[in-house]
Amino acid sequence: MKPSSHPNILVVKRLEIICTYELSINAFDYNCHVDLIKLLRQEGKLHRLRKARQKMSELFPLTEEIWLDWLKDEIRLTEDESDREKVYELFERAVKDYMCPEIWLEYVQYSIGGMGAQGGIERVRSIFERALTAVGLHMTKGASIWEAYREFEILLNAQLERIHTLFRRQLAVPLMDMEGTYAEYSDWADDGVPETVTHQYRRALQQLEKCKPFEEALLVSEPPKLAEYQAYIDFEMKEGDPARVQIIFERALAENCLVPDLWIKYTMYLDRQLKIKDLVLSAHERAVRNCPWTMGLWKSYLLALERHGADHQTVTDVFEKALNAGFIQAADYVEIWQSNLDYLRRRVDFKWSRELDELRAAFARSLDYLKEDVKERFSESGDLSCIIMQIWARIEALHCKNMQKARELWDSIMTKGNAKYANMWLEYYNLERSYGDAVHCRKALHRAVQCTSDYPEHVCDVLLNFERVEGSLEDWDAAVQKTETKLNRVNEQRVAEKEAVLARQEEEKAEHRRKAKADKKAQKKSQKTDRAGDKRKAEDEYEEEWGEDEELPSKRLRGEEDFGSTAKEEHMETESGLFSRRAPPPRKTEPPGFRKNQQGLSEAPRQPQDISKEQRKDEECVFVSNLPFNLEDPEGKMRTLFQGCGTVQQVRPIFTAKGVFKGYCYVQFEDRLAVSEALKLDRQEVDGRPMFVSPCVDKNKNPDFKVFKYKTAMEKHKIFISGLPYSCTKETLEDLCKQHGTVKTIRLVTNRSGKPKGLAYVEYENEAQASQAVLKMDGTMLENFTISVAISNPPSRKMEDKAAPSRILGAAMLRQPQGARGKGRTQISLLPRSLYRQSAPDAKAENGTVSAPHATVTDGSLSNEDFAKICELYCFLYFLVKTNGILWQISDFVSEYFFLTGR
Repeated sequence: MKPSSHPNILVVKRLEIICTYELSINAFDYNCHVDLIKLLRQEGKLHRLRKARQKMSELFPLTEEIWLDWLKDEIRLTEDESDREKVYELFERAVKDYMCPEIWLEYVQYSIGGMGAQGGIERVRSIFERALTAVGLHMTKGASIWEAYREFEILLNAQLERIHTLFRRQLAVPLMDMEGTYAEYSDWADDGVPETVTHQYRRALQQLEKCKPFEEALLVSEPPKLAEYQAYIDFEMKEGDPARVQIIFERALAENCLVPDLWIKYTMYLDRQLKIKDLVLSAHERAVRNCPWTMGLWKSYLLALERHGADHQTVTDVFEKALNAGFIQAADYVEIWQSNLDYLRRRVDFKWSRELDELRAAFARSLDYLKEDVKERFSESGDLSCIIMQIWARIEALHCKNMQKARELWDSIMTKGNAKYANMWLEYYNLERSYGDAVHCRKALHRAVQCTSDYPEHVCDVLLNFERVEGSLEDWDAAVQKTETKLNRVNEQRVAEKEAVLARQEEEKAEHRRKAKADKKAQKKSQKTDRAGDKRKAEDEYEEEWGEDEELPSKRLRGEEDFGSTAKEEHMETESGLFSRRAPPPRKTEPPGFRKNQQGLSEAPRQPQDISKEQRKDEECVFVSNLPFNLEDPEGKMRTLFQGCGTVQQVRPIFTAKGVFKGYCYVQFEDRLAVSEALKLDRQEVDGRPMFVSPCVDKNKNPDFKVFKYKTAMEKHKIFISGLPYSCTKETLEDLCKQHGTVKTIRLVTNRSGKPKGLAYVEYENEAQASQAVLKMDGTMLENFTISVAISNPPSRKMEDKAAPSRILGAAMLRQPQGARGKGRTQISLLPRSLYRQSAPDAKAENGTVSAPHATVTDGSLSNEDFAKICELYCFLYFLVKTNGILWQISDFVSEYFFLTGR
């Protein structure tokens, strides 16, 4: 028995219940609507299916596929003429959502079926004409409407002139395969094609050739084809044909209906160019239905309604829908409320109280809405500066002459945390200056001096200038006393804050040094020597520590020449280094170009500075940083680079004690005018890294001066991309990002050596494009790498203290009670076997182990060979002290040394 081809009824029923429940929770779940419609269509429940489609169409524009399925289902159920009228109404709703040639073709074909009714032929022709207006210019699909219209007229045996007119109209429009239409007309016309028609056909053919590259690009590209449509739109807007601009916008929106920038550009074009009421308002309505989260579309819609004289109730209804649209940030609600309040203010006749009361009620409602609804959703009202209250206060003062209400509003503004800002007090002062009196101006300025914390000097100057013009001597004295008291208190606070910052910085530096010291000690403990007893390997490692070009003391002492006073001095120097000096620090990895710089220093020592410190002038000098550490001849490179700015007097590159370039330098000019030209070279690339050029400022005189300030707030028009392949270039990233908007700048993040980190910042023209890029690009693949994309929100930067410098060789040696392997490390015998002499046969200890032999050394003076062996011994002891940190009993070794040498 074969299994049923139909889905299990119980499974479908269960899924239907789930979808219904999900929609009861969230009616704006688009995918759930689509799933429910599919399930109901499978079950054949036409009544519930119709209700589900109706509910979805009220919330969202429906796609071409959903509309065609709906229309075909309704057409099958048509029984009488009343049902046909309902289908006509459904077609009218369908053609308003998007410009779809297939829906229009279905519409005209359905209307042909009803041409037998009274006025049916005229109705069919009317629908055909509307279809030609809507999609007749569609370059790839518009020809089907023209051909259907001609076939309809031929079927009716209409007048030849009507068919001639349709041919001529079609040949004047650039459409694909219009050569075939011209050949068909040539065969159909008995008198041949008129010259005027041929002329229009050739012009349309030329226009077709211009548009073919854009059509081919759309044909080969993959959805959403946004970049290709943008190029096509720009081309048509330069051509200037409004009908063709409209048709290409509609085609682009049919495939990119969720791109707010495209809707904004389209509606702006209609508002400024066509200005046709029905067309403009229809486009605005479709825009907010497709992208309800975009505040700018709702704001433009409200302005368009007011511009075209819509009634007050319609504007109010649209505004209420905007409040329920679900914007993504609190500031959007502030701006949409401002748009509504501006509309209400423009319709107020201040001689009558009705509209004014409505305006005041709207202001009060907006404040409550931002305080309750918006703050509950976003944890902020979005109107930190109280812009709406400021506008209300100014309207009361200017139009209503009600300064008492304006002052009450400003008191409320100041109690919301704005009293510390000077600009807020000055705004209030200007309001009192314009519409109030001198008494309240003076009162406002005195309160400003008392409360302002950001720019107190400016507020004090305004108060003193006001008293110079308006006040008496007593007022002047009071103002001077108040400003002096305020400024003294401010200076004391600034000094205390500066001292606190310095103390905190010192604490952080001390903590950093302690941490670095602890890390270094832990690192030394973790290091182990594989073959500590291997004398050859120990000597090789010791040789590496001294360097390739420097001869070991042990090598110098093992030679065959006679050891005289020089050998003794060298031997004593080695011994002193063993017991009195700290071991040399481990050699770090040399940066690129280190040996080259070292060789250059040895071959050509640096020239002495030709300008004394007293002759240097900061105003004639610039500071250049962020240069590559391996930059060859930085002095010559910088002199060549800045010679176009003016006469370079001196270039001072900064090197470490070992001669390694630090990556920054000072460039001294003869004329201070050259400094402004040199600052223009800021961020110019030098060996793949952007160099930073800034004014030269003495930090002792200006400790708070900072040249580079990095943004730490959210940059909504910029995106941050991570996870990029290291081989990614700016061109590759630009090609990827420009599909979602206009890219202004791209910055690939690199380390100091210029190698990429796999991170990038991309700046778009506006925040809507950046949001679209985040939605489309986050989680996509680039060269087998999954990239992460987010709105740029840099963290706050904290300057890290430099690590504590390494101790010099002569510093005291750290004492450690044990070696790397515990006490056993200090219990081995370190005297070479060649110096031991057996005084008695080996004896066996009680525990079965052989006791250590006793060493005896012949008395008298030593030969050169014995002396060299002793020196080799102490070199080996020095190596063990350095690598293992063994705590030696120095006095025992000194005594043994003098005993062995007979001194």
